[in-house]
Amino acid sequence: MAINNKKQCCSFCGRDGDKVEMLIEGLHGYICNDCARGAWEVVEANTHPKAVKHGHNGFSTDFRQIPKPKEIKTFLDEYVIGQDEAKKTLAVAVYNHYKRLSQKSETEKDDVEIEKSNIIMVGSTGTGKTLLARTIARLINVPFTIVDATVFTEAGYVGEDIESILTRLLQAADYNEKAAECGIVFVDEIDKIARKGDNPSITRDVSGEGVQQGLLKMLEGSVVNVPPKGGRKHPDQEYIHLDTRNILFICGGAFDGIERKIAQRMNTHVVGYNSVQNTLKIDKDNLMKYVMPQDLRSFGLIPEIIGRLPVLTYLNPLDRDALRRILTEPRNSIIRQYKKIMEMDGVQMEVDDTALDFIVDKAVEYKLGARGLRSIVEGILRDALFEIPSSRQRRFKLTESYAREHLNENLTLSPAGAS
Repeated sequence: MAINNKKQCCSFCGRDGDKVEMLIEGLHGYICNDCARGAWEVVEANTHPKAVKHGHNGFSTDFRQIPKPKEIKTFLDEYVIGQDEAKKTLAVAVYNHYKRLSQKSETEKDDVEIEKSNIIMVGSTGTGKTLLARTIARLINVPFTIVDATVFTEAGYVGEDIESILTRLLQAADYNEKAAECGIVFVDEIDKIARKGDNPSITRDVSGEGVQQGLLKMLEGSVVNVPPKGGRKHPDQEYIHLDTRNILFICGGAFDGIERKIAQRMNTHVVGYNSVQNTLKIDKDNLMKYVMPQDLRSFGLIPEIIGRLPVLTYLNPLDRDALRRILTEPRNSIIRQYKKIMEMDGVQMEVDDTALDFIVDKAVEYKLGARGLRSIVEGILRDALFEIPSSRQRRFKLTESYAREHLNENLTLSPAGAS
């Protein structure tokens, strides 16, 4: 029974009833709402020692009950169209990683210790690399951050230090170190820090090989001194010591031009009649599916970093059917988003199938992947989104003729510039 008697006090903290929100009466005393919450957290922490409890930061994940790989893929299917191979690879890797975190404690576990398997995804721009990583983090409910590898420089040069990756993860976890140490980091544009030449650099490669070498220990797992507010290091700064052994790193990159490396490797093994037959079976329109670690090395990643990214997967280029489905099928599809925007102004939006086909045709022409779809739709609807909020219009229909007319007026992209 909750009472508000100001003459009573909490038997745990001793605060009077008028200084707390609520006192709960027991048989021989009282407990305030704050002490009750603290007692509940102590009970939970001791009842489920292997569950990662992240306080009040919004992260509360029991890694013993992680979704199965099929369940992860089903969840991804709701947000990402196609890319079944990449989804299966990510689902298995993430499932195994968080099953690893639910292992027995050091004193109880057997001799088999599961090692971390970081992931690298190869695929052209707009195929869904970032979306896959973000969607998985949403399902697992762990801190997640996206960092761009192009801003990092070798230690001692102007630019961001490697450790700022973990600063951003800490910020995503509201500076809860235990939560951050079980998070996911997506390192985008990993191909942009490739070695500039085929041979190891004699001089320092400021934003290429040097950054890769700086990432090695972080990817493998070590205790890193992280400046809590980011920025440059200085001797008087206090650091947060973050263990990266349980942080899952997912790297992604377009690797533009790696198809030539793949084709060169596959052609070197063409000897004899049988090899000619095998060559005919190669899908020349999607050489990315044949990517192997040696192709990444030829592109410019050092062998040490390839070894710390053991799970390699690829994303297929988006064909016309996939682009058409991306427009309408996912939960947060582009068309649904714009319908929601107009619905907030009391306007019902309808879209003709011929208009969708026109948008897809233009996206294929501009070769910008899923991101190109948004650019095209935004260009078509710009005038409508400008006029409708100030009008009394309650219905809007997007037709092919409307799309064709307004795309030419508003979109500045050109096929030549987009390729």
